[in-house]
Amino acid sequence: MTDLPTQFDERVRPDIIKRAFLSIQSKNRQEYGTDPEAGNKHVTRLRQRNNAFRSQKGRGMSRVPKKAMLSRGEQFYWVGAESPNTRGGRPAHGPKSEKDFDEEINNKERRKAIRSAISASNDSEIVSEKHQYDGDLPIVEEGIESVERTQDLLERLEELGLEEELDRCSEKKVRAGRGANRGRKYRRKTGPLVVYAEDEGVRSAASNIPGVETSRVDQLNAQKLAPGAQPGRLVVWSEKALEKLKEDELYR
Repeated sequence: MTDLPTQFDERVRPDIIKRAFLSIQSKNRQEYGTDPEAGNKHVTRLRQRNNAFRSQKGRGMSRVPKKAMLSRGEQFYWVGAESPNTRGGRPAHGPKSEKDFDEEINNKERRKAIRSAISASNDSEIVSEKHQYDGDLPIVEEGIESVERTQDLLERLEELGLEEELDRCSEKKVRAGRGANRGRKYRRKTGPLVVYAEDEGVRSAASNIPGVETSRVDQLNAQKLAPGAQPGRLVVWSEKALEKLKEDELYR
């Protein structure tokens, strides 16, 4: 397809792509915060009167809130509590669950980021830095959205010259650091993105291929086209997807 949509002519702007990417990531962030009663669950009431039970006055004690750990008659063994500068005390400025982490972005800027990422996917120099593919760009395949079997889709992708790319994505490595103990033990390379107009089975077929992802052409975003906020993802377009991109003037 020689007559490409005008979205492929956009200037590559990594700064805008990163801004759109971080906006998507911020909305997936889970709220967290401390217990509102954290550090305040101790009885720390002391009296300031002479000769009173549990009195603090006249004993040479600091006025830090305290809780009684041991008592013998009117003699008490105290430890500091509740105050932020004491062990087990309340957090001075703990995280608040009501804090809003969302990073908003203008609609024009978001669409410009998508156009910029589409243009970067058509730049052989940028794509070759992250993917093992030396063929012509963009990769356009007729009828790829109607492939229903995983094996058939693998054969179609290998015929397009993506055999080395699929081998690269098949490797699975153990993540270094603490994340290996937190449900994200393995790391895998990000592979090609298959873009279609209507799902006729390709989404299910690609779900079992490591590194391969799919997306409808009208549901693209900066995270899909530039994972890690790095432009230049290898994209396989269906002919119908490019036609819809041009006819509907998506992301303009």
